[in-house]
Amino acid sequence: MKKLTIFGILLLAGAVLSAQSADDVISKYLDAIGGKKKISKMTSMVVQGTMEIEGMEGVTTTTTLSGKGVKMELDMMGSMVVNCITDQGGWTINPFMGSSTPEDIPEDQYNSAKYQIVIGGPFINYEEMGFKAELAGEETVGDIKAKKVKLTSPEDIVSVHLFDPASGYLIQSVEDGDMGENISTYSDYREIDGLVTPFSIEISAAGGQAYIYATVEKVEINVPVDESIFNRPE
Repeated sequence: MKKLTIFGILLLAGAVLSAQSADDVISKYLDAIGGKKKISKMTSMVVQGTMEIEGMEGVTTTTTLSGKGVKMELDMMGSMVVNCITDQGGWTINPFMGSSTPEDIPEDQYNSAKYQIVIGGPFINYEEMGFKAELAGEETVGDIKAKKVKLTSPEDIVSVHLFDPASGYLIQSVEDGDMGENISTYSDYREIDGLVTPFSIEISAAGGQAYIYATVEKVEINVPVDESIFNRPE
């Protein structure tokens, strides 16, 4: 009985240390990109740039009204692709998939994306959102021996995030998709109005079946955003 009790205490202590270590990694990341207090006060963000998908290039605008919604618009080859996530649900228009009218985003995709409506999310307030964070060892990304943090959402969606222990920056995120892993690699961090954000993102989608290269050209913080832009078109 005594041995069982000691074993249980050791297990509990290990879990606490793991949680603290994950908290430390996330806290360092938030400090590195501007600080939790400052980021929490940001109301909006508009990011403009370009995106290359399988040799085709388009212009993107992503508008976030923190806590309300995020809308990504991609103008490619004269067609407009729109993905919109709000605190109530999500919709998409994708002419390349044969849809020129708004369609609901599937529930599993919405659950994976809905935490993006908060600037800095989900890391900025993952505990309040109900996420569980665990330190999952280390993994080499390029020449960096990164700290690996596993996040489990309230819907039991697991994602893995790799952080540079020197700078604190997030350098890669891995999520499971319907057709395989989606791996996002972040680089070229720059400071804009108090927020440090990556200006280059490479995405290996669907287990490497497609590659997306996104380059940020302009970031605006705390600009007026009309909440009606998130309304689903009739």
